[in-house]
Amino acid sequence: MPKQLIPIANQPVLEHVLENLRALGVREICVVVGAWGPDIAARIGDGSRFGARITYLTQQRPLGLAHCVAIARPFLGDDDFVMYLGDNVVQDGIAGPAEEFRARRSDAHMVVARVADPRAFGVAELDALGRVRRLVEKPRLPLSDLALIGVYFFRPAIHRAVAAIGPSARGELEITDAVQWLVDRGGSVTAGEYTGYWKDTGRVEDVLDCNRRLLDSLARGVHGTVDAASRLTGPVHIAPGATVLRSVITGPVIVGPGSRVEDCRIGPGTSIGGDCVLRGTELENSIVMDGAWVTERTGASDLLIGRSMRIGSDSPPVPLPTELAANGARTGGTR
Repeated sequence: MPKQLIPIANQPVLEHVLENLRALGVREICVVVGAWGPDIAARIGDGSRFGARITYLTQQRPLGLAHCVAIARPFLGDDDFVMYLGDNVVQDGIAGPAEEFRARRSDAHMVVARVADPRAFGVAELDALGRVRRLVEKPRLPLSDLALIGVYFFRPAIHRAVAAIGPSARGELEITDAVQWLVDRGGSVTAGEYTGYWKDTGRVEDVLDCNRRLLDSLARGVHGTVDAASRLTGPVHIAPGATVLRSVITGPVIVGPGSRVEDCRIGPGTSIGGDCVLRGTELENSIVMDGAWVTERTGASDLLIGRSMRIGSDSPPVPLPTELAANGARTGGTR
């Protein structure tokens, strides 16, 4: 499963991205995909759910973000555009940075955030007016703690820069090299600091942290069946068609449609997808993906349980899916 489809609060990361774009009024979206393209297209569809029209383009190999801009040039034309990495969660949306881009009319405007260890990120060095002086990819000795968070606004000048640069040492056309090309030639390149919550969902611990954070705004709603022997406390959302029997659920927790929770204790920060079965299980701060069965587990926490995975002696005897991402494992994906 590509990490863009990992569910956060029972909604794929990429859908959170698309909702942020819808909030900007974006109606034409190009999604650049790789080997997981058919899976992504099947889940996301034509964009009508987001009030937009989606065009899918395939990048045959991971040749860099600037290469994505190059192959999307016929789609983009000479319009201004936003490039938003599909595996990043930006909880408060990007309306503020978009307005700053419109006001400053920069050739390129990047969204940055302060991080404790900039060595793991692309880093922007700014002057006092917020203009970019230099971009450094994963610096060994960073001179700035402002990391690029995967949201970029561009005017058509970026196409000239993309056409001018060559591959980096890792064989990719880097968007940071294209932006630096603009800086070196006197282009207007600015950055704005984002102070809200954001995460790159490349690690299991970050996925779980995102899930907890987004569940904090969950509204209570019981639309399925909950028996009299069960107790729901706090913000718990039970989707239509879900069933809860003889269980204690302490929110924030979301239970997806068609799922069945029996004789369980489910703790805060847990998302249970659709058509899951949980029996005799204690679980908190975890994500259970669609179709999973979990039985007879006690004291479990911080788990990412893969789609259709079976855990426990009482679960149906079916092969484990190779796409599983479980506790401590890393998720895989495409750009």
